[in-house]
Amino acid sequence: MHDYDLIIIGSGPAGRAAAIQAGKLKRRVLVIDRKDRLGGVSVHTGTIPSKTLRETVLNLSGWRERSFYGRSYRVKEDIGAGDLKARLHMTLDHEVDVLEHQFNRNHVDVLNGFARFTGAHEVEVATEAGEVRRLTADKFLIATGTKTFRPDNVPFNGRNVVDSDEFLELARIPRSLVVVGAGVIGVEYATMFAALDVRVTLIEPRETFLDFIDKRLIEDFTHQIRENGVDLRLGSAIGKIEDAGEHVEITLENGRHVRAEMLLFAAGRMGATARLNLDAVGLETDHRGRIEVDRKTYQTAVPHIYAAGDVIGHPSLASTSLQQGRVAACDALNTPTLPESPWFPYGIYSVPEISTCGMSEEEMQERGIPYEVGIARFRETSRGHIMGLEHGMLKMLFSLKTRRVLGVQIVGEGATELIHIAQAVLNLKGTVDYFVQNTFNYPTLAEAYKIAGLDAFNRMPIPEEYKVTRDKAGKGK
Repeated sequence: MHDYDLIIIGSGPAGRAAAIQAGKLKRRVLVIDRKDRLGGVSVHTGTIPSKTLRETVLNLSGWRERSFYGRSYRVKEDIGAGDLKARLHMTLDHEVDVLEHQFNRNHVDVLNGFARFTGAHEVEVATEAGEVRRLTADKFLIATGTKTFRPDNVPFNGRNVVDSDEFLELARIPRSLVVVGAGVIGVEYATMFAALDVRVTLIEPRETFLDFIDKRLIEDFTHQIRENGVDLRLGSAIGKIEDAGEHVEITLENGRHVRAEMLLFAAGRMGATARLNLDAVGLETDHRGRIEVDRKTYQTAVPHIYAAGDVIGHPSLASTSLQQGRVAACDALNTPTLPESPWFPYGIYSVPEISTCGMSEEEMQERGIPYEVGIARFRETSRGHIMGLEHGMLKMLFSLKTRRVLGVQIVGEGATELIHIAQAVLNLKGTVDYFVQNTFNYPTLAEAYKIAGLDAFNRMPIPEEYKVTRDKAGKGK
């Protein structure tokens, strides 16, 4: 008999969900994590810290009230790095405490140390105390997440040239910041520091960014962040980065120069698999250290070894990682469970927020689906006026053939909360008629669904069964 039914390597969202599920099934489960505090990258350097930082920035800067009181309005006049970190540490402590309680309540064993495979059903764990323990299990789940990509030509020093992990430990708020990489992480940090009135330059080597988002939404978003002070430079590959002491000098391949007090390099992440000794179990990774899996069960090429979360690549969201971990644990422990829903939301916690669910307009065109578009601006809603929203947009895409909603994209305040209405209607195969027939609380931002629904409905053919015929007396029937 093996020591455990399931050994999970990593305690991020995927590992956490899998461990709790296995515990509820009354199986012997062990979580191995390299850090002495549970939570993984999501809790300590990724999702939770960046979103906490964003909320702190928006609150202390008075960002949400500036349309009423002017661009110079601030809740706290002098905002320092200590102000940002205070709330951050309180949030992280709470997250770790909740996670430890969940593991204790579900009888999940925890071991701190670095794990590596030494055989088909065996791992070796090197603890911080210098011990080496060998443990066996019937099944394994790899949920090690990712680590920052640190190319050799970038002179990282942990002071003014940093990666996204080091950025959270900043000793001061710089007066100017260059962010390299307009992916989700780069965009989030660039826009939140622009809200602090830091002069931000966002550099992206490609001509486009966030390509998985609807282009019209990106156009609206680009206009907003430029208006908010972000100098967005697309198609600008980095030639050279020099640490000049008091500032960082960046030379672009197009010949232009950018100077700033600090540089944040946020161009990509790598699967954290290098230390797992996957050769011992016959597993391979791609050039980014990611593991290929069956996307229904999350089994790897080795049937008793599973992988979930960011370590398997796209979509690399904490929300989907939680689902993947639970599904993987159920399959590994031969327990039936519901399949994952086909449509899930993306959330980008930039300033302003972006959230989408379903297809983009470009995908609809590629698939040759005849469609209609419905659009609502937040400034068209009474709630938008009350909140002082000058921007914000909700866009819906409907099939002309079936009238079903096939995609929703939102940019603006509360986008990541509002998207769940769209997610429910999408997965329940709802149509444009849902948004026309139903009432929404007034005044709310959710009323934008009604406005966008009517916008599309008024241009779509009316089904025969909806048409009213009248008798000779003029009565409808």
